[in-house]
Amino acid sequence: MLLTWLLDRFEDHGQNEAVMWRDQTTTYAQLRDWVDAAGKFLSEYDVSRGEVVILDADFSPRAIALLLAAMANGNIVVPVAAHVVADRDNFARIAQASRHLTVDENDAYTMRQYEHEISHELLVQIRDSDTGGIVFFSSGSTGQPKAAVHDLERLVGKFKVERHTQRLITFMLFDHIGGFNTMMYGLANTGCLITLETRDVMSVCRAIEQHRAEVLPASPTFLNLLIVSQAHKDFDLSSLKIINYATEVMPEATLAKLNEIFPAVHFRQSYGLSELGIMRSQSRSDDSVWVKVGGEDYQTRIVDGMLHIKAKSSMLGYLNAPSPFDEDGWFNTYDQVDVDGQWLRFKGRESDIINVGGEKVYPAEVENVILEVDNIADATVTKQVHPLTGHIVVAQVRLNSEEGMKSVTKRIRRYCSSKLPSYKVPVKVMLATGDRMSARFKKTRRDNTADS
Repeated sequence: MLLTWLLDRFEDHGQNEAVMWRDQTTTYAQLRDWVDAAGKFLSEYDVSRGEVVILDADFSPRAIALLLAAMANGNIVVPVAAHVVADRDNFARIAQASRHLTVDENDAYTMRQYEHEISHELLVQIRDSDTGGIVFFSSGSTGQPKAAVHDLERLVGKFKVERHTQRLITFMLFDHIGGFNTMMYGLANTGCLITLETRDVMSVCRAIEQHRAEVLPASPTFLNLLIVSQAHKDFDLSSLKIINYATEVMPEATLAKLNEIFPAVHFRQSYGLSELGIMRSQSRSDDSVWVKVGGEDYQTRIVDGMLHIKAKSSMLGYLNAPSPFDEDGWFNTYDQVDVDGQWLRFKGRESDIINVGGEKVYPAEVENVILEVDNIADATVTKQVHPLTGHIVVAQVRLNSEEGMKSVTKRIRRYCSSKLPSYKVPVKVMLATGDRMSARFKKTRRDNTADS
């Protein structure tokens, strides 16, 4: 059976806390029993090896058990986060899924069938190889979500190496490569997964305090919300040892504030993609955004300022798009980076670049400067089409306290002019309205602002 090595560890550490859900503890012995029960559920419905199954859930003991049982059964699993808006039937069509498994709010299973049959060559390859697989759909913020297909053995093989046992918050979503990585790391090292019913700042802080969480994986956008809320003053977060940040560029100003608030916490920048898995990384220091990425299963190179990666754990390909790998197996991440020896500093995605009269502007660079301005709680830089320059830079800001936008605009433009070339200085400054964070806790750069 696949995952025998993992289930053996569950048996060897049966009394350890495995999952904390709704303030109730599931031990590894109990989780092992739930995996067996989930396997029987699949068997009762004749879910055969190699079938593609949608798994619609969030992290909970029985959801984790069903995911592991489907993996052990050699299925090709398509995780979908329960509370995220997504066209599940379209996902099922693209992934050629024959089953839709749901874990409801009471942690109970339901199943319905699709009429799809496997014909895509990548799915046939996994089915015939008997290794099991997993399909991650991208968020689709710039078009139709892409379906990245992974050979399960290649993706989870790295977790066989035992590392530190930790108490981890499951912040990243159930269908996110980062969420999957958190789950697998925690279980493989018989740590405790602390689940969340909601992922707002207060709920996360409450979970850290109540269950003495040691590791918080989160996005820079969420961590800035934590700073602005000042929730750290209302909860005992002293158990935290590590904050891993990823998914977007971390503003240096935000990282500096976090180090002031949490002087005993180590800050580590993580890096990974749905197509490649999560890479091992090392930050230059707790207050530095420079990072080394790689490890024994990865090779990196920089081409025209963009990071390229070759990985043993890379996906086999997309179900609904051409292969992005070159003939030698290199993947262009389209992440622009600065280089200092082995150290990298991420500047932003190529798709985010603002072109002002032929000059490149990285939104994160401008945001970092604006965050140094007095009374600015957050900033999101976007572009607006201009007939002469191509684009102009637009800043959407949130304030710590109410203030007239004329004085805010004047102060931001003056400060930016002292720090940045003129073409990077925001032409327009707006007061942000509405949500500026996606369901996946990343900053959104769509136009969701109102003029001041």
